Amino acid sequence: MEIKLPKYFKYTVILLGLALLIFILQQFKAILMPLAFGLLFALLLLPLSRDLEKKLRFPRPLAIFTSILLVIVILSLIVWFLSMQLVSLTSELDSIGKNMQKLLFKVQDFFLTNFGIAPPNKSQLIQNAIGGLQEFTTTFLGSTISITTGAITILTLVPIFVFLLLYYRDHLEQFLFKFVTKDRRGGVIHTITDIQHVVQSYISGLMIVIVVVALLNSAGLLILGVKYAIFFGVFASILTIIPYIGILIGASLPALFTLATTGNLLDAVLVVIVFMFVQFLEGNFITPFVVGSKVSLNPFAAILALLVGGEIWGAAGMILSIPIIAMIKVIFDVYEPLQPFGFLLSDIDEVKPNKKGRVHGWLSEFVNGIWRGKKGPNA
Repeated sequence: MEIKLPKYFKYTVILLGLALLIFILQQFKAILMPLAFGLLFALLLLPLSRDLEKKLRFPRPLAIFTSILLVIVILSLIVWFLSMQLVSLTSELDSIGKNMQKLLFKVQDFFLTNFGIAPPNKSQLIQNAIGGLQEFTTTFLGSTISITTGAITILTLVPIFVFLLLYYRDHLEQFLFKFVTKDRRGGVIHTITDIQHVVQSYISGLMIVIVVVALLNSAGLLILGVKYAIFFGVFASILTIIPYIGILIGASLPALFTLATTGNLLDAVLVVIVFMFVQFLEGNFITPFVVGSKVSLNPFAAILALLVGGEIWGAAGMILSIPIIAMIKVIFDVYEPLQPFGFLLSDIDEVKPNKKGRVHGWLSEFVNGIWRGKKGPNA
């Protein structure tokens, strides 16, 4: 006999479950955070590891080790380059402070000449401005060092988790089979494979977007003659994972730096125009072409995921939030009772009847067929 529970009781249980989940995520942060990074990188490296095993006849441990080593080398080169650029940038704080002093004098003279507004104390105003800049830089460097120290601790566990997840992937697949009957295992295999493909395509698509945007940003800044153009271009491209907010931060830093070093407002405006143009290309052509056919999140869901991830796990949570919400959306889309939540996370363009919805429509039909006891849409 089936027991029907009141809806308010179900909703209460769901809210309590979410609260318990957040509590567990915060309490076991030291273990779950590296595990989440490990799962993400395992999904990304799975095709490469399989190719090394099948095409080059590598033993599984050697194939996994080679894949992990390749990622470590690439990430190390990126971190090394950005660190060197940041150190070189901080060495110019004195000249930036002097330029800021000259710029403040010009601003004060402008207000005095045109509006008759005299500064209360020029020296104090300049000292506060320079002191604020130095304090900001010191805080930024301290936060960077703190994050880097924590990242080193995490990165010691992430390769271990990646290796184990890839090495025992067959065992984990057999573990999932324990929850379904034998006649449905074929459908489960196809469903898991399709979900992995969508997630891998989405994450790899984001990486392609970041690389393309970094090249465009750097090229535009180099044409304008901005110092540390590649650093600002790469940094701004990484921030594009944050809808709307990321481009504002990415454009404001090089614009302020250009204004402080040249003292010319027009140069700073040109920098902003370059980033606006690249953002236009990214939003209307690059991302829809590369990522749009995989998974498309609406900006509200992405920003909310970033805030929640940052609140739970800090900077690492913000990095993981977008890939995790993308995985959750894929699961929502392929499981019929949760499809309304997948619709809620979808971008407006994705839910229109165009090419962008074909992947998820096929997956939804496929999984719904499994749950109804069928073999799939192509049976």
